[in-house]
Amino acid sequence: MNVSRRSFLGGAGGALALPWLVPASALGRDGTVAPSNRITVAGIGLGGRGCGVMRSWVLPEKDVQFVAICDVWKPRRDNVKKIVDEHYGNHDCKTYIDMRELLARPDIDAIHTATGDRWHAGISILAMRAGKDVYTEKPASMTVREGQAVVATAAKYKRVYQAGMQRLSEPNFVVCNELVRLGRLGEVKTVYAHLAPGGNMNLHRDWLPAEPLPPRDVIDWDAWLGPCPWRPYNHAYLPSGWHRDHDLYTGRIGEWGSHTFAQCHDALCAEGTSPVFYQYVNDPTPDGQRMRFANGVEMVSVQRGWRGTCGVRYVGTEGWVSCADGYSMPEASRPSLLADYQKILADYCVRTGYTGQNHMRQFFNSVKTRAKTVANPVMMHRSMTTVHCANIAQWLGRDMTWDPVREEFVNDPEANRMLSRAQREGWQIF
Repeated sequence: MNVSRRSFLGGAGGALALPWLVPASALGRDGTVAPSNRITVAGIGLGGRGCGVMRSWVLPEKDVQFVAICDVWKPRRDNVKKIVDEHYGNHDCKTYIDMRELLARPDIDAIHTATGDRWHAGISILAMRAGKDVYTEKPASMTVREGQAVVATAAKYKRVYQAGMQRLSEPNFVVCNELVRLGRLGEVKTVYAHLAPGGNMNLHRDWLPAEPLPPRDVIDWDAWLGPCPWRPYNHAYLPSGWHRDHDLYTGRIGEWGSHTFAQCHDALCAEGTSPVFYQYVNDPTPDGQRMRFANGVEMVSVQRGWRGTCGVRYVGTEGWVSCADGYSMPEASRPSLLADYQKILADYCVRTGYTGQNHMRQFFNSVKTRAKTVANPVMMHRSMTTVHCANIAQWLGRDMTWDPVREEFVNDPEANRMLSRAQREGWQIF
């Protein structure tokens, strides 16, 4: 209040003149988007897959600003900052070790997380509680109870959520699924879901030998483990050595099944349910495992038969269609099934609001409109429930019957105890 009239007017004059000096980008001119209309995004745990998605699907978007990275491992934290700062030509990307500090920022709209399997659901829940929308990589849950918690949290806090089941947004897969929904294949009796070749789903339950623990700013080992049972530090867990461990990994079924099971659920309009029967097969891969929905349709896990990865094949009384990554067009039992490919896709766009853009862009559109995403919490949870039930049948070595309404196995207390996992003290999330 001790400012003179002259100095106040001088300051006011300077302030009034300021808009003439603001860059066009700040006002949304010259094809740019004004900051007030941008979606601000932060990453949590972005390694190879996460950085690939960030480079291809986040940084190029003009209405999106990537502002911060949290990673408990310094090399990855520094790598993301370097990529982001070079892209924007500044040094503004903030870095965090503790995700709680990042989530406390009120200026962040959405979180992109691509940690290991053990953290996907937990980070999603914490982020949504903090008022953030979430794009999470798959497999998006480690247990049935985790999936239920994600669904409940998204509903309670009214958050937009997209699981990284990106083939639900890819034209070839969309058309295949539409052929089933439109009845072009007749009555569909069997669908086939591609599993990652090789491997053994009987995961390790032991620990790697203890090694000297690096300083916390290099690796926050306690946070890296999170809710999972404690084990001593060993560098072999990083970056992807954890794929050997039961406590940290959803296994061979979860690896590609988190994609292909979701495709089958979508094609069969089974977003809100899961198969009622799970067969045990005496094969550690587990090739040929059969799962049956309540309407009698069988889904079969198959490792071979596609020229690309993450394939699906739908067989009906009037024909079949198949697709996988790398196909220029789906394959079908007769050319006429795909003769109106573009019309099928256009009609789907009209019906659903799908824009034909990538999976992350679909998420950003929903952040703005609050529309339901294609890989929404319910779709994620029910298709991942199928993954978890298939795993449990294999781990226990017997056929299983599932009640999708009660979300529990029928008359099988031992199997039902495997629907959740204990959360380590200090890291209980739900």
